Amino acid sequence: MMLLPDRNTIDRLLHHYRAQERIVLARPGDLGIRRRFEDTAYTLCVLMGERTAREAVHAAEHYVGRSTAAVAPPAPAEAAG
Repeated sequence: MMLLPDRNTIDRLLHHYRAQERIVLARPGDLGIRRRFEDTAYTLCVLMGERTAREAVHAAEHYVGRSTAAVAPPAPAEAAG
């Protein structure tokens, strides 16, 4: 059985990851910022037991009860027949 991390800790780390992600995209040449972002991604990987940042973020969002799918636009309604 795997021990699960504190949900509030994961939620804070996700917010931190997303904020750093935006900064890295705005300043891709800043190696210090990129290094901190990679450290945060690594921490998420370790805490969530995943091998890649993408998998870790997905697992973390699922774990804390939010998902990027939740912000997707709704599917078009079917025509009444």
